[in-house]
Amino acid sequence: MASAEPLHSAPSQVAGRRACRHRRPIRRAPVAEAPSTVACACSRGRSRPPDACSSRLRGTPASGSNAGDPAQVPDLFEKVLRFHELDAFKAAGLYPYFRAIRASEGNEVEIDGHRLVMAGSNNYLGLTHDARVKAAAIHAVEEFGSGCTGSRFLNGTLELHVELERRLAAWTKRGAAITFSTGFQTNLGIISCLVGREDVVFSDRDNHACIVDGCRLSFGEFVKFRHNDMSDLQRRLAAAPADKGKLIVVDGCYSMCADLAPLDQICELADRYGARVLVDEAHSFGVFGANGRGACEHFGVEERVDLVMGTFSKSFASLGGFAAGRADVIAYIQHHARSLIFSASIAPASAAAALAALDVIEREPERRERVLAIAQRVRDTLRADGFPVLGELSPIIPLVIGERVRVFRFWKRLFERGVFTNPVTAPAVPQGMDLIRMSFMSTHTEAQIDFVIDQVRETVAEFADELPWYQGSAMNAGPNE
Repeated sequence: MASAEPLHSAPSQVAGRRACRHRRPIRRAPVAEAPSTVACACSRGRSRPPDACSSRLRGTPASGSNAGDPAQVPDLFEKVLRFHELDAFKAAGLYPYFRAIRASEGNEVEIDGHRLVMAGSNNYLGLTHDARVKAAAIHAVEEFGSGCTGSRFLNGTLELHVELERRLAAWTKRGAAITFSTGFQTNLGIISCLVGREDVVFSDRDNHACIVDGCRLSFGEFVKFRHNDMSDLQRRLAAAPADKGKLIVVDGCYSMCADLAPLDQICELADRYGARVLVDEAHSFGVFGANGRGACEHFGVEERVDLVMGTFSKSFASLGGFAAGRADVIAYIQHHARSLIFSASIAPASAAAALAALDVIEREPERRERVLAIAQRVRDTLRADGFPVLGELSPIIPLVIGERVRVFRFWKRLFERGVFTNPVTAPAVPQGMDLIRMSFMSTHTEAQIDFVIDQVRETVAEFADELPWYQGSAMNAGPNE
């Protein structure tokens, strides 16, 4: 496979040389004196005549432009000026995003003075408030400070990072592991550095955005196949040139529809067509498999999957990401993944919290068993009522509502009833499949689960006339039916 530019000198020299190579001299045009001037954002703090600022905002270039015909120069911010689609939702109190949590106990939160059951978190094992995890994070801050202030390549590697990577490699039964600052950067770095000009990457259409962006940033051919459609994947693998390197990338568990990738079948196709396999275990590590090692363990294909990635922001109750695989592959990623080389390393508290969470994952399988049992109970109950719930096995429970405005209204009523959920709309899901995404954690109590189920039922009944599937549901059946 084609590779990125080899490193022939010290990392600091390479980074500096690349930076200088692309640096251009800054030429500042003289600012003409004006009788009356104002400061505006488009002048970046410099004074400009009022008419110049207003003409830019109207989309008409200011006089004196030397960039060709001024009338033909588009305004970069034109899209910003047209961005009003959310105004109506905000005015109606239906805007659901960026809600600030004032206080959190994990399974319950306080927002805008309201106390809610948190049924929208990725804190599957409930470890964000575990005393052992918090104590480890506090101790790391006291020992190493609040941050590393540097890249892993240079001054940002702590013994804490090395120990975390050693433990992750052993836990995943891989030769080595490498940590990244976020899960997004992990997939971005892995895919973009491994897939070169002579390679093809095959990606499930429902893959997470970080996988999509990693494929786009690679120099290889980017091929999508229909979600979990093995016939479509086989056709596309067969159509690819035999002399090209091939990488298949899938989510172990898909976060929106809550289904699993058929990894056993994917590995069969990979073996047949000489492809490597990367599995994103972000939503499956800590949850699936006899030892919590994710979808690969669940399907019994750990030895057949070449690379796995995970995040610390879910079951690991922290922040960051990691990749694990063959030692030589991880070494290559260490020296070629730009999202690793040119980013500050994970903060000491985050690394220590992830290590402590890994201890709990290994020693307390009952947490995993509990969250799966809770989710299955909710799933079975809502399906028995006739509700269109997606997915199997996962702690994620997607309830299809069907239209964006209705989803926002449904979300608001649940919020008002004391349940925090997540509205998901197109393009994150197919048009017309907009849904309410619930997710549960092992620390939810039976009373909290009963409360969530009751509030969902009451909200569905309130929206009965707008939900076609409700008319035939068991919940809507009369006493003699």
